[in-house]
Amino acid sequence: MTSIFDLLQLVATNLWFYGGVFILVLSLLVFVHEWGHYIVARMCGVKVDVFSIGFGKEIYGWTDKKDTRWKISMIPLGGYVKMFGDIDPASAGHTENVKDGEKVRPLTEEERSVAFFSKSIWKRALIVFAGPAINFIFAILILFGLYSTYGQPVTAPMASAVIIGSAAEKAGFKPHDKVISIDGESVQRFEDIRRIVMVALDTPLEFKVMRDEKEITLNATPKKQEITDRFGFTHSQGMLGIIGPGDGIAIDNITSVAGRKVKTPDQIRKALNRNMDRQSIIKLSRGEETDSYVISPLSSLNTGLKDKDSISYNALVLANRTDQFLLNPGLLNGAKASVNETWRITTSTLKALGQMFTGTRSATELGGIIRIGAIAGDMAQAGFLAILTFTALLSINLGLINLFPIPMLDGGHLVFYGIEALKGDPVSEKTQEYAFRFGFAVLIGMMLFANLNDLFQIFIKG
Repeated sequence: MTSIFDLLQLVATNLWFYGGVFILVLSLLVFVHEWGHYIVARMCGVKVDVFSIGFGKEIYGWTDKKDTRWKISMIPLGGYVKMFGDIDPASAGHTENVKDGEKVRPLTEEERSVAFFSKSIWKRALIVFAGPAINFIFAILILFGLYSTYGQPVTAPMASAVIIGSAAEKAGFKPHDKVISIDGESVQRFEDIRRIVMVALDTPLEFKVMRDEKEITLNATPKKQEITDRFGFTHSQGMLGIIGPGDGIAIDNITSVAGRKVKTPDQIRKALNRNMDRQSIIKLSRGEETDSYVISPLSSLNTGLKDKDSISYNALVLANRTDQFLLNPGLLNGAKASVNETWRITTSTLKALGQMFTGTRSATELGGIIRIGAIAGDMAQAGFLAILTFTALLSINLGLINLFPIPMLDGGHLVFYGIEALKGDPVSEKTQEYAFRFGFAVLIGMMLFANLNDLFQIFIKG
């Protein structure tokens, strides 16, 4: 784990980069979200007074021909669209009057017709829903662009090795097993296995596996483990105990083959060659720790161990498949893959949040601005494709969070419109005002908790 002094140095030297990347990504997603509200409002005949990226004092802005004030504000942690006729950006109430110079007068019929509050329930609901919806659409478009041009990274859903003592070994997994489904959900990639297992904290899962061209069923309960990243942030994840396909492992790390200790590279190579094409156990040194794996390497893929001039002379290939390839699905399948990936991310996020409410997963895993900024900086350093993928992930989460039925959020507005549709008349503005105050307090509390939790994990636990 990074020491607190190393971490402080890392933050100090990368503050502007990490913070700048985070603000740029967040501002882009806020613009997309608010543009969803704006464009649908314009389509529904609603006048928009203000389109703001950020809160607080205006830094820069202009007024367009439709009398909408577009501006960038001082606090770049959100944004809003204020509709004509609303008393505030949260649409907590409306006014029947308008300021005309120094005087305040009632709205004319023409002005009233372009006010947000005068529109039908379905139009108001559509305008509110458009913000989160376009975040999902934006994520799908990003992934579609990546998958249809660059390709979708795919790793074969196979086990190249099984960790001794793991849930996989106890369930009967063997090297070269191919997972085809988990709890009835089809598995196409090793990434699918990782995604499902990570959120299955101590939850039994049924695996359909292909072994020697026969389908078998294995039942395993992933072990809950706490992982700490280099910043000191911790999160829980399920651990199955199978190793995915890879290029190979360095033989220098092997300390034992089939129960016999090996010390020199030549001893290791001889021992490995003696145990090709059959199941055996190797031990790998990881500094102060040693891991044991069940392997079944194929001699046809490890001829390099006998050739000093081979680039794989010092590497053991465990899998019978290449580790990763790019699946270029074309436009139609690219669109389908991007929608499916968005759905998988959404459901996995909801499941993780549900685990926090039930206590299965610690609420301390809820990250704030600091944690998101750290991830954004890391993704930017990893490359353009990584930051694009992160942007899609964050867009999905922004859309999802805004659909939560909390007053002040879009989901809270949709709840009020649902009640209005059932009652036949709107919820009173006084009730809405109290609800919005409560929602504001909830959101502030959640933000404080998330960010204080980040600081706690860095400075106290770290």
